[in-house]
Amino acid sequence: MEFHSTNNRNLRVGLEEAVLHGLAQDNGLYMPVNIPQLPSDFFSSIEQRSFQDIAFAVARNFIGSEVKDEALATIIANAIQFDAPVVKLEEHVYALELFHGPTLAFKDFGARFMSGLLGHFARLQDREIVILVATSGDTGSAVANGFLKVPGTRVIVLYPKGKVSEIQEKQFTTLGNNVTALEVSGTFDDCQRLVKKAFVDDELRRKLFLTSANSINIARLIPQSFYYFRAYAQLKSAGLPLVFAVPSGNFGNLTGGLLAMRMGLPAARFIACTNVNDVVPEYLLSGHYDPRPSKQTISNAMDVGDPSNFARLLDLYGNDRNAMATDMEGCVFTDTQTREAMRDVYKRTGYMLDPHGAVGYLGLKEYMKSSGPVTGVFLETAHPGKFREVVEDTLGTTVTLPDTLQAFLTSNKLSVPMSSRFEDFKNYLVERSNE
Repeated sequence: MEFHSTNNRNLRVGLEEAVLHGLAQDNGLYMPVNIPQLPSDFFSSIEQRSFQDIAFAVARNFIGSEVKDEALATIIANAIQFDAPVVKLEEHVYALELFHGPTLAFKDFGARFMSGLLGHFARLQDREIVILVATSGDTGSAVANGFLKVPGTRVIVLYPKGKVSEIQEKQFTTLGNNVTALEVSGTFDDCQRLVKKAFVDDELRRKLFLTSANSINIARLIPQSFYYFRAYAQLKSAGLPLVFAVPSGNFGNLTGGLLAMRMGLPAARFIACTNVNDVVPEYLLSGHYDPRPSKQTISNAMDVGDPSNFARLLDLYGNDRNAMATDMEGCVFTDTQTREAMRDVYKRTGYMLDPHGAVGYLGLKEYMKSSGPVTGVFLETAHPGKFREVVEDTLGTTVTLPDTLQAFLTSNKLSVPMSSRFEDFKNYLVERSNE
């Protein structure tokens, strides 16, 4: 399988190059040159397949023959050790729970798959691989825990000071070992900007072997298609058109779903659900893309004003907004609406939504007001305990924390203060390279 840059379709590399370097040489994101359809027998028997079997078939279809079956099977077996169940909330409305991994967020799927794939290729290198990751919450914890103590790797997590929940922060600032957390005075967009600039800096490229573990990296994106197929396998017998409502920040999850659709997933529609950071829904309505500083909300992992994966969406649809709109639509919700949905669902069903899942739920319900009969699935991307303060304040009840989260809270925070200036970040990386 070859991958091209979103900035230049003629710039093509193999899987190893795309995974190890994250960004293309021209600062574009990698996308598959071709997206093969999965065979019909895969779908005819999908409800009888295990999640690991589904993931293996999708990954093999996506990445081609560059990784041998035995190695890929090992990567899948280590990455997919927990399920992605669909839970019925009300008639034709299901939550796709993606928080049953070790850090209780959907990022566990991508981080664990990527750590396996990167570790596979890293064994062929003779240099330490430095993994840079910007996070607005869950990415940092998933990547840090996925790569913790992986030989030949060093992880540097950049996160915006005061803009992630305490539990999220503790999940990547308490690990030590080969993981360092940089507490940036700024927004998530500042963190993402620092990472992107590091990849195109000539001096840093000479001194360090840099790669990314954000959804910038194609290895993070591939497994984000797995659980859409898993959801279909569980709901195939419903016999209604399948609609996915996706809480969206950096738009990796939505891109993964649209790639699944290109591979043959029988999805009728995708709904891009955002908080007030609404640059993509705005584009879908107007055709005008206007990135801007992000606004802080209670669904903080979606506080992104210039989503990286928008470039992949444009690439997938040939920069044609009308073509994009045939598969997806956008919707926007405020914190007030999000809290109201959390209270309503809890009162009627006893189900606790996290604020991100609540945005997805709202988008699905809005769509179903005017659609015909559908099976609606919204992505519940994180355990409500990861946003305990918001959930408890909204619902007026206590959230019981899983033991894994409780253990993080009792650990000591280790982080390094960092300004949002690139020169300060660059100097830090250079100094660390000399240690």
